[in-house]
Amino acid sequence: MEGQNNEPIIIKKGKKGGHGHHGGAWKVAYADFVTAMMALFIVLWVLGQSEEVKEQVANYFKNPFGVGVGQGSSPLKGGPRNPQTDVNDIMKQREMERQALKTMGDDIIKELSSSPEFQQIIDQIQAEITDEGLKIEVMDTQEDAFFEVGTSTLKPSANKMLQIIGKELSKLNNRIVIEGHTDSRPYSTTGQGYSNFELSSDRANSARRSLISGGLLSTQIEQIRGCADNKLKLPDDPYSEKNRRISIIVKYKY
Repeated sequence: MEGQNNEPIIIKKGKKGGHGHHGGAWKVAYADFVTAMMALFIVLWVLGQSEEVKEQVANYFKNPFGVGVGQGSSPLKGGPRNPQTDVNDIMKQREMERQALKTMGDDIIKELSSSPEFQQIIDQIQAEITDEGLKIEVMDTQEDAFFEVGTSTLKPSANKMLQIIGKELSKLNNRIVIEGHTDSRPYSTTGQGYSNFELSSDRANSARRSLISGGLLSTQIEQIRGCADNKLKLPDDPYSEKNRRISIIVKYKY
């Protein structure tokens, strides 16, 4: 047609896309910016602290697993600690305490031996170191018993001996366990009434009262155990009088 423009017609279509195609690079950049700001604030805070705090922070990055096991009010106050060093320190303290308890046991036996009143029964007293601590045992013999037969009543000499032991143990702040033991002779035939369990418990409590009257603090006593014949001194001779005894255990602190 005359006068008509023969140039081709170009149709442009806009490309539509969802928000998912915008990308998340700006989120990563923003997160890096926030992290950098937090690091800056922490550095500024540390710079404003005392030299002690700065040193503890530096120690944390040198040994992060060694901080926070001290006695301070915060992880920083705890200070760096070496676990192996802690174990070695505890072992050294235990050995020192073991030696101190052994010396005390020897001194108690020596003091009792020096008294004419206890010459006849001193062989019935033993002191030894065990896994729990110092154990002082007062045992019966064929010639002499510390309790009236079948009762929890202490004889005067035994009462006085326990008072002396209580006076010595009051110098410590260790916890004390008192055990009562019997031989294997049944207290009753039925087993339903008063038994060796009650008898051993009552004798342990009688010993407790004597120790306290000698000066031992009641707060030092951790436990009273009535063992009956379950922990025989002489398992091969269950009826031996030496199985009838009182055990005073001074427990380790460490």
